[in-house]
Amino acid sequence: MLMEVLIDIQHGAETVQHVPVEELANFVLKQEGAPDISEVSISFINDDEMARLNAEFRGKEGPTDVLSFECDGDDEDFDLDFAVLQGLVYELGDIIVAPDVALRQSVEFGHSVEAEVSLLLVHGLLHLMGYDHIEDDEAEEMEARERELLGLWVDAGHEEVRGVRDDTIRVRGEH
Repeated sequence: MLMEVLIDIQHGAETVQHVPVEELANFVLKQEGAPDISEVSISFINDDEMARLNAEFRGKEGPTDVLSFECDGDDEDFDLDFAVLQGLVYELGDIIVAPDVALRQSVEFGHSVEAEVSLLLVHGLLHLMGYDHIEDDEAEEMEARERELLGLWVDAGHEEVRGVRDDTIRVRGEH
């Protein structure tokens, strides 16, 4: 059974059109051991809306590349076995991506926009799975997992992310 990936492209369809968003999300969530009843939403929005969300939820000015909002994953009282029996959904959370920021970063870091969007999706999904990068040791762990997952994605036949070099995995940055 594939997990449910809800995709809402409000902006940047031409930027993300060649990224297999649903397939990549399912791949990462399976690799991370997410329950089969998992659901995640992924939205692509413009810079103005991303700047608004970034200010509202992080107190930061301007658009960022990706935001993640965890749902059931941080609920210690969520009974997964009960949810499966009842046919409920395990709502991992929401990922918000700014395609225009991704496009600018792909130019800055010298790889394809498909590779950048893929990296941002992996980054956001790892946040929903409990990874963080506040402390240096957490950042190193998250960066290593991003590299590993993107390498496995390439091995699965997705050459579009091969251009993401180690020096472009940068979780210690702005977000």
